[in-house]
Amino acid sequence: MQLKGTKFCSSLIWLWLSVLMFAADRLTKVLAESKLQEYQVNPVISGFFDLTLLYNPGAAFGFLATAGGWQRWLFSLLAVVMSVVLVIWIKRTSRKIWWLNSGLALILGGALGNLYDRIMQGQVVDFLSFHFGSYYFPAFNLADIAISCGAFLLIVDMLFFEKKRLSQQE
Repeated sequence: MQLKGTKFCSSLIWLWLSVLMFAADRLTKVLAESKLQEYQVNPVISGFFDLTLLYNPGAAFGFLATAGGWQRWLFSLLAVVMSVVLVIWIKRTSRKIWWLNSGLALILGGALGNLYDRIMQGQVVDFLSFHFGSYYFPAFNLADIAISCGAFLLIVDMLFFEKKRLSQQE
């Protein structure tokens, strides 16, 4: 409820999307860990999509996965810093800017989902595995999907809407 003349409903309302993505990511990872066995392939769509529980101590695509443990804290620190930056960015953006705010909120929710894994387990839970024949795309999770979709929305905003907004401000 917004009272007339108040700023009760700021752009931080977009954080609901971050919370939703974080909760969905946590729920699916808990289900994956309780129902799947590590490295066991569970076909969903034969020859294309499997559920396979994997743990990634590195970054995207296993980058620095074998670095000895220090990467856990580096990636955790980066996620915390980026999360603070994203919250500030959302706060400073008009809540009406749908593409930008939803993209930022999705990235934040995904970052927090993977940050939770890094802090609590020292590695990120992945379980979605797509492949074509013998070619496998690296396994991922809902947090990774949120980050990718958020980045896509930021690109769309930058390419199609930012210039229009800037010209209206002049």
